[in-house]
Amino acid sequence: MPAALVPRDEVVARLQNVFRERGYDGASLSELSRATGLGKSSLYHYFPGGKDDMAIAVLERVDAWMRDRALLPLRGEGPPPKRLRAMLRALDTFYGGGRDACLLGTLVLGGGRTRFQQYLKDAFSGWVGALRDLAVEAGVPARIARDRAEDVVVRIEGALILAGALDDPAPFRRALRAAERDLLEGAA
Repeated sequence: MPAALVPRDEVVARLQNVFRERGYDGASLSELSRATGLGKSSLYHYFPGGKDDMAIAVLERVDAWMRDRALLPLRGEGPPPKRLRAMLRALDTFYGGGRDACLLGTLVLGGGRTRFQQYLKDAFSGWVGALRDLAVEAGVPARIARDRAEDVVVRIEGALILAGALDDPAPFRRALRAAERDLLEGAA
């Protein structure tokens, strides 16, 4: 498909799949070109800063998705358990029921970690913070809520790694159930 006919959002979605599967270091320019159907010069037209600009565009896309579909429900209307379930359903969809790797997780590994540290820190901090705030709102003491929120993120991220290694989504499914059970446990 010629560069002029491929919307930028579609290009970024295709890049996201490569970075999700390969991480920053493993995503070669040739592979990114092949995945998008664009020549290298067309990729530089969209992303003058090269692979770094591509990864940033993908991070911004994931951040927008996470904000709109996972974090916004946590801060929305309704009882906290219902809002937590909405976030977990969104994550289940985003990660293909545990079959798709976490882009943020793959970028934490290798050279992407230092290169995109602030994006990664903001993303994970925002997720933990939204979960913590929901737990506090539900009546969990703040210090306990923070620990539980971090545990939820650790479980989900770790479960995605294990699910990928085993080629079995069961650990991810258990992590989602555990998050629903444990984050708000004992809340008023």
